Amino acid sequence: MPIKYHVMLRHNPRDPEAPKRYYPVVRSSGRTTQRNLAQKGARMSTLSAADLAAGLEVLLELIPEELMKGNIVDLGDFGSFRLSANTTGSDTLEEVKSYNIKSVNVRFTPGKAFKDAMNRATFEKL
Repeated sequence: MPIKYHVMLRHNPRDPEAPKRYYPVVRSSGRTTQRNLAQKGARMSTLSAADLAAGLEVLLELIPEELMKGNIVDLGDFGSFRLSANTTGSDTLEEVKSYNIKSVNVRFTPGKAFKDAMNRATFEKL
């Protein structure tokens, strides 16, 4: 199934004087839910939709818990989750406090199987 995209005319934010150029922009075609994934997974395996949904619920609890302990959460070929932060600097080492951390971000790095699947993508212009 091809990934759909449309074309947009954009300016270069680094060079406002440069001529605008056309760029492809990937377009979402909808949204799927945890329940929908569990139902599809049940049709592809010996697990029930309820078992799969319960497994996803457990991950929703465990992944943030492990990240807050400072761990990288490695889910094999699916990928890994880690934390990063938006911070502000201080002039001296002593001035650095927790308030220098403005926000925490969750970063996802796809695993090999996930990357391989995405690298097989095809595209369709809308």
